[in-house]
Amino acid sequence: MAAQSFTPPGFLNERPDCIQEVFLNPGGFHFGGADTRIVTLLGSCVSITLWHPRLRMGGMCHFMLPSRGVIPEGGSYDGRYGDEAMKMFMGHIMRVAAEPEEFQAKLFGGANMFADIAQRREANVGERNIEMGLAQLERYGIPLIAKHLGGESHRKLMLDVWSGDVWLKQQGVSPSEMERARGRK
Repeated sequence: MAAQSFTPPGFLNERPDCIQEVFLNPGGFHFGGADTRIVTLLGSCVSITLWHPRLRMGGMCHFMLPSRGVIPEGGSYDGRYGDEAMKMFMGHIMRVAAEPEEFQAKLFGGANMFADIAQRREANVGERNIEMGLAQLERYGIPLIAKHLGGESHRKLMLDVWSGDVWLKQQGVSPSEMERARGRK
């Protein structure tokens, strides 16, 4: 698969001298500034990356399931669930005084890791996670500019918040082939 490569006009994506690298475990969430790189590994889970080109801020979630239904009384949002991870993003968007549509979204993951037992639709967690990710971006009006979804193998992602680039490596692809998903509105 060819890398998607688009650079916003006049944008400087210089790598910072000091990088804070954050690894997201399943259920993890991180939102940071231009000195941040966020890394995760995905199977049937899905990651949404959001990036603001002017503010050079963004984040990534790594959700495991679409929803848990009802949030317990007095409970906080849990990044293991797609709908709640998106609410966590919305909290950060409000704190930086931006509008959701100013961010650029990229969506990754949702592999069918257990294809032999997931013949029934309800058993295919990856597919349900993809549907939730797409629905949440549409609900909040955040443009989706790149995606790499489905399949039957895991992926490694790296979001460079200083540039908005997401680097993708998928199992079964030679180590020298690491794709970059870049985009613009």
